Amino acid sequence: MAGRLDGKVAIITGGARGQGEAEARLFAAEGARVVVADVLEELGRAVASSIGEAARFERLDVSSEEDWTRVVGVAVDHFGSLTTLVNNAGIVAFSAFEETSLEEYMRVINVNQVGTFLGMRSSIAALSEAGGGSIVNVASVEGIRGSNGLVSYGSSKWAIRGLSKIGSVEFARRGIRVNTLLPGSVATPMSALPPDTEVDSQAIVADRPIQRAGTPEELAQAALFLAADESSYISGAELVVDGAWTAGSLIRGMPGHPG
Repeated sequence: MAGRLDGKVAIITGGARGQGEAEARLFAAEGARVVVADVLEELGRAVASSIGEAARFERLDVSSEEDWTRVVGVAVDHFGSLTTLVNNAGIVAFSAFEETSLEEYMRVINVNQVGTFLGMRSSIAALSEAGGGSIVNVASVEGIRGSNGLVSYGSSKWAIRGLSKIGSVEFARRGIRVNTLLPGSVATPMSALPPDTEVDSQAIVADRPIQRAGTPEELAQAALFLAADESSYISGAELVVDGAWTAGSLIRGMPGHPG
């Protein structure tokens, strides 16, 4: 049975764990050859090794132009082309606006926002040479709303939406689609709350329509759809995967509340 990504070659950043790992495993299972890219070398190598010949690990600091040039070159040299890029790597920092230093703000911006920009720019030529392809930029619902304590993270995710829109317009004539995936809460190591917070993770989701966090595998399925040819007329779009979190909240005591 043919896979949905047969013949595709993908770079997946942040592929050593969490959502990126789930994407790498699913993409390979659907026929793609995958470059698992991350700064977490031991974990990344283990993921690629467990997938087998369809995967290769490459160390990638997404804020480094040199690293991006090397990794795109490896994908083309080792697997023959590059058709798919998932800009999944990201970091989070929790701090109040007035307590956030410029250094801390730029640390997050350089990984999340600049890393996405460099990935897109570095892959254009290879994607064009392959006859086109798909870029999936992972933002967040924090890129369509504002939450206290997430000034650097939220700002970076708003910017990723803009990068995707501009890229979808500029790259369209080259056959390159660019879409944005906006997860809500996802059960990954990066989403863990600070140890000194007074907020309980279960309380955060209690009044959401679907009262749980998403799984990395659920997000990987959404990324797969945007990477596959079945979404060939979808570009410049934003796919929110958040269990109806941004659609609204259940109000206790009102009709329709489960109790």
